[in-house]
Amino acid sequence: MDQNIVEALAAVSREKNVDRATLMDSLVIGLQSAAKKKVGLNADIQVDVDHETGEIDIIQRKRVVERVIDSESEISLEQAQVEFGDKMDLGDVVKTYLDMADFGRNAISVAKQVLLQKVRDAERGQIFEEFRDKVGDVVVGTVQQVDRGNILVNIGRVEALLPFRERIRGENYHQGKTLKAFILEVQNNNRGPQVILSRTHPGFLKSLFESEVPEIEEGIVEIMAVAREPGTRSKIAVLSHDERVDAVGSCVGMKGSRVQAVTRELSGEKIDIVPYSSDTIGLITRALSPARVNHIEMDEDKKSVTAIVDDDQLSLAIGREGKNVRLAAKLTGWRIDLVSTTDHHLRQRLAEELEIAVGNLSGISEEHAALLEAMGITTVEDLSKTPFEVLTQIEGIDDEAAATLHATAEATMEELRKQVEDLIEKDKAEREKKLREEDVFGAPAEQGAAPKDESELFSAEQSPSAEAEAEGKKLTEEDIFGKAKE
Repeated sequence: MDQNIVEALAAVSREKNVDRATLMDSLVIGLQSAAKKKVGLNADIQVDVDHETGEIDIIQRKRVVERVIDSESEISLEQAQVEFGDKMDLGDVVKTYLDMADFGRNAISVAKQVLLQKVRDAERGQIFEEFRDKVGDVVVGTVQQVDRGNILVNIGRVEALLPFRERIRGENYHQGKTLKAFILEVQNNNRGPQVILSRTHPGFLKSLFESEVPEIEEGIVEIMAVAREPGTRSKIAVLSHDERVDAVGSCVGMKGSRVQAVTRELSGEKIDIVPYSSDTIGLITRALSPARVNHIEMDEDKKSVTAIVDDDQLSLAIGREGKNVRLAAKLTGWRIDLVSTTDHHLRQRLAEELEIAVGNLSGISEEHAALLEAMGITTVEDLSKTPFEVLTQIEGIDDEAAATLHATAEATMEELRKQVEDLIEKDKAEREKKLREEDVFGAPAEQGAAPKDESELFSAEQSPSAEAEAEGKKLTEEDIFGKAKE
């Protein structure tokens, strides 16, 4: 009988892939629980198992005491001497061998439950350790069940979960369908290890290319960055570590075979492959393809750039629903502001209009202007951005003068911005009208008319500072606000 137990444990060890020593420890714990069920919960039970022969000894240990308080773990000196001989003394331990056949059905059932629970715990722990090391890998499984949008997938020894949020929108799943997915994480909860899958993670796209492109698997070509909008469009930046190997061509494959294989797996997701560049401007320029970028202005402190493109390239750079510029920003890690060439020129003109020297502001004395310029406040825009508290700390400018200077500068800037922005909107409307007329008539509405340049856009009747320019670029409060300021 004992040998049969050892053989049964060996079979379980092979079937569940659980260490045999762990099963033996579980058997010991189960038999201890069964023995305590029979003789008492406080009993000191020792189980000895011979791993070779399967011989099992179940022993109840009791300590010899003068006065018994707990009969399950203690025995009196008098009784010990009667049962075990006169040599017994206080503090000795006596051993009584128990027969498993006397335990009864309930006790054996307890032993079985403990053993099975320990086997399940060991198996769960082993599965958790196995799949924890596979996070980031792609697995192939079979759909077992579709429950409220969540997919249960059989991937071998465990049933994994593909949550609704990790599914590609528009994909349909049915029981028995083969599925590829990315192991996102492995959770260890009370119900056992839970493997969470994903088909939307950027790592899934990267892993698919690694399996399709030998150059990536060999380390010749490396995917440096990935940006995805699952199911619609993605961008990847690739770099070749061998100048003889074209990184983009390797990923595209002969007649597009490699990239098409990835696209099919992702339910038709379009993939843009761009060569990686360590130069930020170069990378952003490539990331915005297929649009052509004329110039890029960087703000490293804010980690943002302004990309200037021709007017006819603006919609291409933005992409449908803004996908192209959004993916380019994700790919590069920079905030991208797209501006057409025309709007950029207008912005430059706006900046020039706003750079009015602080000495030209009405109501400011030469003394105050000199004090402000000495502090680095040279334009009206600088003055409007300078806090009131800073102005009052300038020697020679009291609280009243500071308040007046600050209020006048802010009002001047606000009026200038409004008038120049109105001009920009007016120019945009005129350009859109011209394009509509060309679509209808096939030619500009005014035949032979030369296009407007910046000087025409900011003509005397439109420019907010025309009178000031005519009088030596001096802008007065009356020019903008009339005499209401007084």
